[in-house]
Amino acid sequence: MSVKVRFAPSPTGKLHVGNVRTALVNWLFAKGQGGSFVLRIDDTDLVRSTQESEDNIEIDLKWLGLAWDERYNQSRRFDRYEEAAARLKAEGRLYPCYETADELDRRRKVQLSRGQPPIYDRAALSLTDAEKAAFEAEGRRPHWRFKLEGKRVAWEDLARGHAEVDTASMSDPVLIREDGLFLYTLPSVVDDIDMEITHIIRGEDHVTNTGAQIEIFEALGAKVPGFAHMPLLVGADGTALSKRLGSLAIMDMRADGYEPIAITSHLGKIGTSDNLEVAASLADLGAAFAFSKMGRSPARYDTADLDRLNAQAVHAIDYAEAKPRLEALGVDLGETFWNTVKGNLNKFGDVVDMAKIVTGPVTPVIEDAAFAADALELLPDTIDADAWSAWTAAVKDKTGAKGKGLFMPLRLALTGQAHGPDMAAMIPLIGRARLVQRLKGKAA
Repeated sequence: MSVKVRFAPSPTGKLHVGNVRTALVNWLFAKGQGGSFVLRIDDTDLVRSTQESEDNIEIDLKWLGLAWDERYNQSRRFDRYEEAAARLKAEGRLYPCYETADELDRRRKVQLSRGQPPIYDRAALSLTDAEKAAFEAEGRRPHWRFKLEGKRVAWEDLARGHAEVDTASMSDPVLIREDGLFLYTLPSVVDDIDMEITHIIRGEDHVTNTGAQIEIFEALGAKVPGFAHMPLLVGADGTALSKRLGSLAIMDMRADGYEPIAITSHLGKIGTSDNLEVAASLADLGAAFAFSKMGRSPARYDTADLDRLNAQAVHAIDYAEAKPRLEALGVDLGETFWNTVKGNLNKFGDVVDMAKIVTGPVTPVIEDAAFAADALELLPDTIDADAWSAWTAAVKDKTGAKGKGLFMPLRLALTGQAHGPDMAAMIPLIGRARLVQRLKGKAA
């Protein structure tokens, strides 16, 4: 059977780097082995789920290049979840509980005060029909728990190696709330069975859940899929990801000018043994992906790394790819312009400022009027690729300036900036008329 994985986001907010990393690793693993990627919208919470969030999830994934092969909404599959719940109830694996949240909290506190683990005591299993009826008469509605077998559940984790969970140390998980709403666990297992998911890839914070989910797979008579639990993302300093980093939502990063391949290269390589460099394409990223390269320590998310990769990605864009984007910004000044300035861009949008150097107006910075006058006097009649070297040599001979003392005043006068692209390539783009005006100290 070919590899088949899924990404199951809840449409209750923005897609951020944490869940996009999960989507990406699933996609890379599947595509690297010729498998398929399923997008499954976890919208069972009909109150909190919104169509806007669902639409934005699709927009973000498409922009990143993470195309899906199949797509589902869990809200359209409630009948299947009811069928599975009915089977588990009939087999005694799903049982009703009537405790309120306050009652459960008091029990936990008593257990902790006695030095006992705060595990549900299964008191509901001993309720008589009369006691259940009395609770119902009070207006209580049951929540439903899955009865764990209390055994050691083991699997070979693609990311962690041999893994075990003792379900005897866990509370029986609640699968259905008092209001009848299915919690994440049961729909997830049912869908994984029906959609023939071969591997479940997610964060290591789900390891304990996996023990319970494996028991549910078994209780429903299904083959248990493979699992991979990745180290979580943390900030550059090793602490939890913080809002201090700026927005971690993909839609905001797109608006901020980040390239999709920079984001995917960053998220696909941090925490692995691969060099942190931008990939040529998603296909190349997928071909190089392997869980064996993944470390066990949390992956450190550093925006400085992302910025570096983004600059690499922009520098690698050829003119044919850049042209429609330049046109959209109103700064398509030709292939020579693009090739001259792209190496100085951190984000694609920075090209607007570079175009202004060429088209003006630029307010020149004249540090020495006499030096500028000498430079103007020696300015060649023809401004071509060789003009800069001949001109600066002549200015050097006349003024005695050299090195930074020669080049910096000219750059400031002609561009208004202390840093930028190669001046030999820039001055033909600027043109002689503007060069003359700027050397005279006039905005042009």
